[in-house]
Amino acid sequence: QLMESGGGLVQPGGSLRLSCVTSGFDFGDAYMSWLRQAPGKGVEWLSRIGYDNSVTHYADSVKGRFTISRDNAKNTLFLQLNNLKTEDTAMYYCAKPISRSSTSARREDYRAWGRGTQVTVSS
Repeated sequence: QLMESGGGLVQPGGSLRLSCVTSGFDFGDAYMSWLRQAPGKGVEWLSRIGYDNSVTHYADSVKGRFTISRDNAKNTLFLQLNNLKTEDTAMYYCAKPISRSSTSARREDYRAWGRGTQVTVSS
């Protein structure tokens, strides 16, 4: 089970920190991902992280602004969102990919998918 939190309304240029608390599997033995879906658009893969914080990958659209991290002792995944733009408005999801190297945006390529947390960037 995956449960996201930390979303909200923020002004352009602002920051948020999203959390994803996990249960039901060995979190420390799982690659994890963040994805988002903006209103009226398809799902976009954002980032993935390896078993610890040493291996991370990002989509070009968020590279340099978003930072993925994890706390294996707390079974929790994070996504730090900085310098937010209006186009970052979306529902944000954490997910457990079937393939470690996946950058897929298809739900069927993930073993588990959270219910999402809404991020709205507006002045």
